[in-house]
Amino acid sequence: MFTTKSDPKAAMPKDLVKRNFHAPGPRQLWVADITYVATWSGFAFVAFVTDVFSRRLVGWNVASTLKAEILPLQALDMAAWDAGGDLDGPIHHADHGSNYQAMVYTDRVVELGAKPSTGTVGDSCDNALAEAINNLYKTELIRQRGPWKTVEQVELATLEYVWWWNHQRLHGELGMRTPEEVEAEYYANLAAAQTASVGQRS
Repeated sequence: MFTTKSDPKAAMPKDLVKRNFHAPGPRQLWVADITYVATWSGFAFVAFVTDVFSRRLVGWNVASTLKAEILPLQALDMAAWDAGGDLDGPIHHADHGSNYQAMVYTDRVVELGAKPSTGTVGDSCDNALAEAINNLYKTELIRQRGPWKTVEQVELATLEYVWWWNHQRLHGELGMRTPEEVEAEYYANLAAAQTASVGQRS
């Protein structure tokens, strides 16, 4: 199932990632994508925003519609709130789906201070990390606990899954640590370096 199709005539942001899904710290590179879940009452569409450095799911939303102002925009706003409201220059990487290229969404990305980025049309490898997270979500939650009756049921389960993913799930790419542990270590090391720098100057 194709969740969205972009307008081929519209100008697209450049690919600032080039399949290099690595970042030196939090809030420097976010990837965003949408997947879907079949329920007895219709499709539930799920949008995630992931911090590449820690693999932390910083924003998410579940809705019965793909409309940009409802589904992905609310996930983006959650991620922005988590970051304190000012993104200060991270790259926001997504695919060419029409909801990610909608003016209401692209304007919000720029308003928050992020740099928009997209891969090539129709190549999932250009957003491979986001695609991989969608696949893990389907494998670890959706297929394990289905069939699903309602969109609301998927939303509640996704809330629980995001908490587990961020706080309890051990990630091989992170040295068998959780995203929260990786970010906590990063900020602790940053604070220690700043303290040492102040001590040297004094």
